[in-house]
Amino acid sequence: MATAFKTVEPLEYYRRFLKENCRPDGRELGEFRATTVNIGSITTADGSALVKLGNTTVICGVKAELAAPAVDSANKGYIVPNVELPSLCSTRFRSGPPGEEAQAASQFIADVIENSQIIAKEDLCIANGKLAWVLYCDIICLDYDGNILDASAFALLAALKNVQLPSVTINEETGLSEVNLKQKNPLIIRKHPVATSFAIFDDTLLIVDPTAEEEDLATGTVTIVTDDEGRLCSVHKPGGSPLTGAKLQDCITRAITRHKEVKKLIDKVIKSIKPK
Repeated sequence: MATAFKTVEPLEYYRRFLKENCRPDGRELGEFRATTVNIGSITTADGSALVKLGNTTVICGVKAELAAPAVDSANKGYIVPNVELPSLCSTRFRSGPPGEEAQAASQFIADVIENSQIIAKEDLCIANGKLAWVLYCDIICLDYDGNILDASAFALLAALKNVQLPSVTINEETGLSEVNLKQKNPLIIRKHPVATSFAIFDDTLLIVDPTAEEEDLATGTVTIVTDDEGRLCSVHKPGGSPLTGAKLQDCITRAITRHKEVKKLIDKVIKSIKPK
């Protein structure tokens, strides 16, 4: 009977749970799904991480290449993020060129990198005006069940913390670069941005870490990104229901708490990995 009611009136079905301050999957309104992270899963990448947020599964691989820096920023390298939502992760996506949601997610990740200063691009420069690192950050969704932005930002951060770059010098006589694969150094991670997403129900009620079903039924979504010091890096609000100042402050407070949880989880996993 409950299944039939959920099929016919999905929104009303959800409202009955929300009135009791819980959700159909048993979570409280401010509770995240179980979160796990596996670092260094792709051996062919320079850094990688697999993140599971409930059923939502995302993998991030970082590949480093050498290139000449741009003329207008001769002392900076590049970070190029790309989010893929292939048809294998959900029936809502089609094969072919990236859809609107994938493009929006890629832009969100690019904004997080820029606004949070997770890595100083100057740190990627090897020789001013001559040589710099390019970090290609490919984020691929393997299983989509909502909240792709939180999972993608988490996977990116964990993968960057796993990156080891070889030592590179430029031979003064030949002008060619020389790569020493035996001497590798980790990236300097200056900030740890963490995203926390909320779905808005009936213009007033906020629930954290929405599933795909909850996102479809919601009247809006908002994603808050904070750093180590509790500072706001960005607010991503793609239309939908407006938020009052008080509600937004509630979101920021929850986001700061979530940041501590994620940072603790990453540190624990990195500590458990034995140095190679």
